[in-house]
Amino acid sequence: MIPGSDDPLDAGHSAALVVNAEGTILRSTPAAETLLKRSAAELHGRRVWDLLAVPANRRSVLEQRDGLVWEGRADLAPDSGGEVEFRVLPLTDGERAGRSSEFLVLGAPRGLVAQWRQSHAFMRELFLQDRIGLAVLDNELRLVRTNTHLLPYSGVPGELHGARLGDFLHEQDARVIDERLREVLTTGVPLVGFDAEVRTVVDPGAGRIMALSAFRLQGAKGLVMGVTALFVDVTEQRLSRRRLDLLHRATTVLSTNLSAEETTRDLTDVLVPALADVAVVDVAEAVFTYEEPAPENHHDHALRRTAVAGGSPGGFPTGARVAVDTGGVLSGRVWSNRASHHRSARAAEGADAPDALGLAHGMSAWLRARGTLLGRIRIARGGDRPPFTGEDLALLEEIASRAALVVDNARRYARERNAAVGLQHSLLPSSSTDTPTVRTTSVYLPTDTATGVSGDWFDVIPLSSARVALVVGDVVGHGLQATATMARLRTAVRTLADLDLEPDELLTHLDDLVSQFAIDADGAQASRPPGTEIAFGSFGATCLYLTYDPVTRRCLVASAGHPPPALAAPDGTVAYVDLSPGPPLGVGGLPFEPVEVEVPDGSVLALYTDGLIERGHADLDEGMAAFRQTLSASLEAGRPLEEIGPGVVRGLVPGPLSDDVTLLLATVRGVPPEDSVLWTFAADPSVVAEARARVLAQLSRWDLDELAFTTELVASELVTNAIRYAGGPVGLRLIRAASLICEVSDSSGTQPRMRRAHATEEGGRGLFLIAQLTDRWGSRYTRSGKTIWTEQALPPRR
Repeated sequence: MIPGSDDPLDAGHSAALVVNAEGTILRSTPAAETLLKRSAAELHGRRVWDLLAVPANRRSVLEQRDGLVWEGRADLAPDSGGEVEFRVLPLTDGERAGRSSEFLVLGAPRGLVAQWRQSHAFMRELFLQDRIGLAVLDNELRLVRTNTHLLPYSGVPGELHGARLGDFLHEQDARVIDERLREVLTTGVPLVGFDAEVRTVVDPGAGRIMALSAFRLQGAKGLVMGVTALFVDVTEQRLSRRRLDLLHRATTVLSTNLSAEETTRDLTDVLVPALADVAVVDVAEAVFTYEEPAPENHHDHALRRTAVAGGSPGGFPTGARVAVDTGGVLSGRVWSNRASHHRSARAAEGADAPDALGLAHGMSAWLRARGTLLGRIRIARGGDRPPFTGEDLALLEEIASRAALVVDNARRYARERNAAVGLQHSLLPSSSTDTPTVRTTSVYLPTDTATGVSGDWFDVIPLSSARVALVVGDVVGHGLQATATMARLRTAVRTLADLDLEPDELLTHLDDLVSQFAIDADGAQASRPPGTEIAFGSFGATCLYLTYDPVTRRCLVASAGHPPPALAAPDGTVAYVDLSPGPPLGVGGLPFEPVEVEVPDGSVLALYTDGLIERGHADLDEGMAAFRQTLSASLEAGRPLEEIGPGVVRGLVPGPLSDDVTLLLATVRGVPPEDSVLWTFAADPSVVAEARARVLAQLSRWDLDELAFTTELVASELVTNAIRYAGGPVGLRLIRAASLICEVSDSSGTQPRMRRAHATEEGGRGLFLIAQLTDRWGSRYTRSGKTIWTEQALPPRR
């Protein structure tokens, strides 16, 4: 028996027979009795050939003999063991072996022998593999046996028997592997596919990544004999996976927002330290100035440093301007500051100096999109990390191409947003105004906070005779389409307001205009190619128009589907104006009803859009009640008007907006009674002299004698025309406000028209003369006729 042998044909554990030269069985082992299914007594004296399935095949069995010790196979009878492999050994040593009279015949089932031989062939071939490192270690983790390609890395000794991994591997790497192998020895649980970094003491460079698998070796009685470890080089696979993971992470951060600064900062945080020790991103200056970047073939490019990771701020300050001359070459490149410079196949001259980042190894790639240069990415590693490879450069260029698209989208978005915000700001009035008769402040919160545009609008429009119009409107939808519609409506309101129309009449004209918008859009849609959109998707809107007369201290209000205004009295009580809103603009066919209310001095008018009262309230009445309570509490606190509006909005709209919010607050101030005077005259030419006298006397009381001649002439001309063409009664009013206002009212609905009189005509020069002597003049319809008004600037106070 060979110690430790598991050969089925070994004498220690195989079926054995001792036969003589004639083939008679002399002795047998217990294993032979089991295999042949016969007792030793039954076997003794029996010829071995009788055990064959076909005894006549004796010759074919003997023909397998090829020496003194020989092996063969035989088919025994089914009750004698079936197919077996056997080995014959002479029991006489030396020269007498050839004349031996007794022989030892060892036998085992053919399947068992084949399995044993396959196992040994497998182990032999496993130790000959050059793609798998194989090591057998004892219980002290000393190498007992290895194949010739244990580790495909320089620095591994040629003779490893009895050595420990720590004798030639980097201390940290050896410690990690030893800990894993000791766990396998202790627990018996196999280790499968554990990634271990392997570096040798001789060459502690980048090393290799090995997938380590191990299992415990045990003897026949469970005695632990050691551990077998298999090392598979998976460096390229793991690096490829890491590059894919890095590309995925970079793509993720590039898709989070449309800010060039934030995007590039997030990108550098991904690149460091996963790919490099330092990363610097420069973006074209045109991205931040809303201009077109220079084309790729342009030599000079102005860049701004937007992100740095891993480097000292003093060494690479963000915000710094960088001028780059590409020489027309925009190829990625790899560099090394060591003795030799490595360049990729695509590297070319024309970029910065190789040591621009001051580290041992570096790479750069350009940000290019749609034929323009948008910046560059530069990364670098220290000398303790391996140089960059062509695969690293390909990864950086892929990241750069994706980053370039994001930066270009951010540039285009910022340019469009800047245009949209500029448009919106140009369409809305100042957030606060202060005139002798009204002081306003406003809060404007668009739903589209990214672009800052919406369909809400408000306006404060000066009217004739010191009156003012307050407007709030809400166009259906959000974004640029709603803004464009809002612009058209606001322009229309201002145009109609200049005609001094009353609120209900103005809304009627505006309603007709919106209906015409829809008709024009339908006609344009019919002629458009399929798949294209019309300029405006919807023209529905609501509007509230209010005029305030500081002399009478009364407001005239009309609504086109808009919530009523709130009126806060000087004592702090808040109530809504009781009006009947008409249909939204564009519906047509229904009238708008005006409502007149008295507004005491110091009262606050609050005009708003439905986004303020609908927020968080399922019931509109609940929202209006909350607004009234919040406004009342703010007014009672005595805070300035400029603080009341934002406070009210914060209280009612605490979270993200679901609709645009607009709030316009106006504190009214009436013209003092002593600053206005009204006379009524009969339709008699003789009253013209009386009118002139009263005007002169009043101007004298107001200490406005400097305006006496002009005002006397204006009043005389307008009263005379009213008596001549309209009849009586004729009203004459003077108002001292921001300017001197002279009004003449009559019952005629005929508007005056200024014309140039011929030289031979005796009349027709009155309105022309008035236009030359006053700063402004005009006329407006009233419920009882018309009013012609003029304005003159007040002389400086002495």
